[in-house]
Amino acid sequence: MTHSTIISPEMLTQHVEDPEWIVFDCRFSLEDTERGRRSYRDGHVPNAYYAHLDHDLAAPRGAGTGRHPLPDIDRFAAWLGRHGVGEGKQVVSYDDSGGAFAARLWWMLRWLGHDTAAVLDGGWDAWTGAGLPVNQDIRSPVQSAFTPRANHSLWVDADQLIDGMDAGASLVVDARSPERYAGEKEPLDAVAGHIPGAVNLYHMDNLAPDRRFESPGAIRRRFEALLAGRGAAAVVHSCGSGVTACHNLLAMEIAGLSGSKLYPGSWSDWITDPARPIATGRSP
Repeated sequence: MTHSTIISPEMLTQHVEDPEWIVFDCRFSLEDTERGRRSYRDGHVPNAYYAHLDHDLAAPRGAGTGRHPLPDIDRFAAWLGRHGVGEGKQVVSYDDSGGAFAARLWWMLRWLGHDTAAVLDGGWDAWTGAGLPVNQDIRSPVQSAFTPRANHSLWVDADQLIDGMDAGASLVVDARSPERYAGEKEPLDAVAGHIPGAVNLYHMDNLAPDRRFESPGAIRRRFEALLAGRGAAAVVHSCGSGVTACHNLLAMEIAGLSGSKLYPGSWSDWITDPARPIATGRSP
């Protein structure tokens, strides 16, 4: 059996010693970018590798890019190969933020054609809350050959997004908090607000109180209310920098609403061009 959306701690614990399973700890903090690595060293799921959002799951920020540009494909593929990811390997990612960072790695693997990837439902909190094993051992990388099969139809850039919105073919779903979407506060980017016409669905609303994903039916009903009769393929997910947007994309896949796309640059890319319009307020 392979897993392509989420996986329970109970299932993962059966495979932490399985060489066909590769686990990545994606804990991270935008405010303290080394907190996740420190947490990993203090204790992690046995045999997990650490994946740093800034260093491993993004390229360095450049002029005219968002905060977390997609990395060079060959570089990222080589990094995956150095950590044992190859054909047929089951990858599982987790964090302590409800899956917000783990979903970025999940989406990137799908982008490069590796669909046997899943996010640990409930993440680190669910793992430790269940009393499952934790250690501080650093797994030695096992070299594999990862061959990328990039599917660039899974994402759009700003120009493609504008064309789709102008044609009435694209609905932007913004995963940021309502306060950031509305432009009421902006702790990370130089300009506050949202892409005109975007609707807001805070990514944390995909989770139940125990920080595991809601049922597929509950998630489906929430997204269908936003879609208002559109198909899932009309949705383009955005956030601050293309990270938490992946959480909404994952939620749609869990709900059986396949085919939505990611705007990797998201808000931090949108505002690099002063000619692009900006909206504020809580109504799209």
